[in-house]
Amino acid sequence: MAASSSLPNPAAQAQRPADGETPAFSPLYQQIKTLITRSLEAGEWRPGEAIPSEMELAARFKVSQGTVRKAIDELATDNLLVRRQGRGTFVATHAEQQVKFRFLRLTPDDGEPAGAQRRFIDCRRLRAPSDIARALELKAGDTVVQVRRVLSFRGTPVVLDDIWLPGQLFKGLTAEKLGDYRGPMYGLFETEYGVRMIRATERIRAVAADAAAADLLGLPVGAPLLSVERLSMTYGDKPVELRRGLYNTASHHYRNELS
Repeated sequence: MAASSSLPNPAAQAQRPADGETPAFSPLYQQIKTLITRSLEAGEWRPGEAIPSEMELAARFKVSQGTVRKAIDELATDNLLVRRQGRGTFVATHAEQQVKFRFLRLTPDDGEPAGAQRRFIDCRRLRAPSDIARALELKAGDTVVQVRRVLSFRGTPVVLDDIWLPGQLFKGLTAEKLGDYRGPMYGLFETEYGVRMIRATERIRAVAADAAAADLLGLPVGAPLLSVERLSMTYGDKPVELRRGLYNTASHHYRNELS
């Protein structure tokens, strides 16, 4: 339903700076994209649910349908929304095929993708080490959940992950719950804890396997590994996961697309 003409224009509010801020101007479709993102963050539309039509959103924000379409196009490119032909536009979930593995860039050399087998080694709560607290923007002494797991492909261990999560956001997370969940881990975070990974930054370097990593990956000590440190953010660029992975690239490579 269109907003009453007596109400303030949401698009105009989006470009209005807060007290003390320098005025910032952006294209109208970017402002609408921001407003839709805020609604996603607030949970107005849950993962997997349809959002209002372009016509309804245009009436709501008092802009043209083309402006709304351009905003939705960008949100679909960002994997926040999914267009389904003849059905409408839906909030993306980590169960979506095109979203499920977008943060895992490891590809087999033969080009034939295979499902991963997961083995959870540990899941414990502890006070955040100082470097983890800094990365996750936590206070000293805050609790974190540390998860350690091995991913195998075709029966061969390939990835050793150490995953750090803010304890306040992931209350009740256990190795048993992780092991029982059949979908992608980010799907569990989304459905059970309401935490959606939006984007991530990575740092990659070559390292040699220490004794612990070599044992878990079935490699000799000193074997070459690819170290991938990933910091994942939710809405508002709030960090919610630090993942340090060691990849055996003997039969896999790290693939990325640049544009």
